[in-house]
Amino acid sequence: MHKLLSNWSSNIKSLPESYIFPAESRPGNAMVPFCNTIPVIDLHTSRHHAVQQVLEACHDFGFFQVINHGVDENLLIDTMIVVKEFFDMPNEEKADLFSEDANKKCRLCTSTYDYDIEKIHLWRDNLHHQCHPVDDFIHLWPQKPARYRDVIMKYSLQMGNLSTRILELIGEGLGLGPGYFGDGLTGTQIFSANHYPACPNPNLALGLPKHRDPTLITFLLQDAIYGLQVYRNGEWFGVKPTPKSFIVILGQQIQVISNGKLTSPAHRVVTNSSNHRISIVFSINPKPDSIVKPAKILVDDSNPPLYQSFQSKTFRKTYREKGDYGEGSLDDYKVKA
Repeated sequence: MHKLLSNWSSNIKSLPESYIFPAESRPGNAMVPFCNTIPVIDLHTSRHHAVQQVLEACHDFGFFQVINHGVDENLLIDTMIVVKEFFDMPNEEKADLFSEDANKKCRLCTSTYDYDIEKIHLWRDNLHHQCHPVDDFIHLWPQKPARYRDVIMKYSLQMGNLSTRILELIGEGLGLGPGYFGDGLTGTQIFSANHYPACPNPNLALGLPKHRDPTLITFLLQDAIYGLQVYRNGEWFGVKPTPKSFIVILGQQIQVISNGKLTSPAHRVVTNSSNHRISIVFSINPKPDSIVKPAKILVDDSNPPLYQSFQSKTFRKTYREKGDYGEGSLDDYKVKA
């Protein structure tokens, strides 16, 4: 528990050396412009229009913003509040959840669960737990704040429904047919809450470094504090938080399924010196033993498979062992020319 940033970060005036990123990967003092062309998908539009918009966004950006998504707006507020309440609790009330065991179904950690062996620490604390099926995991979730389980249960169920809608739109756009993204490809659903305390030297640290998600697809709910940046055409761009919306980010496993037609985008999280920031990630992943491979309908003589098939758990292991946050984790699975 002594490792948690919330234990000591407010008491220091300069960044510990173990949190300082190399010059080539740290944010530095360069001004990063906001991206004003992020696709915004309104799910109140016609299905045909939504399919076109989603597929175009996935092709061109690998991420998009979704509004009028059907997740209750009061629930979004409650979820953010209860997560903030969790991180604000006294340390003794969170101690039983702290763990660096990557196999634990519900855990609180700082930086990553590889803290003791990683070269540079991330400026974040993280609460992470499985949530599908809810009944299988809810007993493992935090018992405090008192309403945590009730709020996050409702959030998880509605996010599961939203993910099904979005994946159906993507599947239809790719021509995969209804129901392609069934339980085998979506059966592991993770709730992950990040707390980024104010940082004394935000030009030297990162909440998350440049990375590509190892997921199928990721849904990001942000508070009002800016921190997300995306890498596009060789440059970093900031993403302004928009109330009541989600940022949807394609993961590397859907890149494989699409046979490279869709790409998982690189992104990172920067810190700031004055405000704490909360972000909530809901990720959809294949079950560990599920086989991930290019969809048959997307492969023919003119479009040979770009990736070998693999078990999802094998890829996740590769992602972790590579230690490069997804930059080279698909290399081992590319079909050799």
